Amino acid sequence: MQNEGMTSKRILITTGAVGAVVAAVCCATPLLAVLFGAVGLTAWLAKADYVVIPALIICLGLIAFGLYRRRAHPR
Repeated sequence: MQNEGMTSKRILITTGAVGAVVAAVCCATPLLAVLFGAVGLTAWLAKADYVVIPALIICLGLIAFGLYRRRAHPR
């Protein structure tokens, strides 16, 4: 039972970290604009920031919540 709680905390932190890395693609948006422009898909990037920034914030919140749970209940 204790191992199950630790696993769920690790899953929270891992999910948040992976999501934050994926959402950090907004830093690569200029590169994507060049690549998508070459293919003709630049219009897709017009609304990308409206999705990526909130996703980054939510994923960072998941990391913080997982770390808080780990610290509040060490075992």
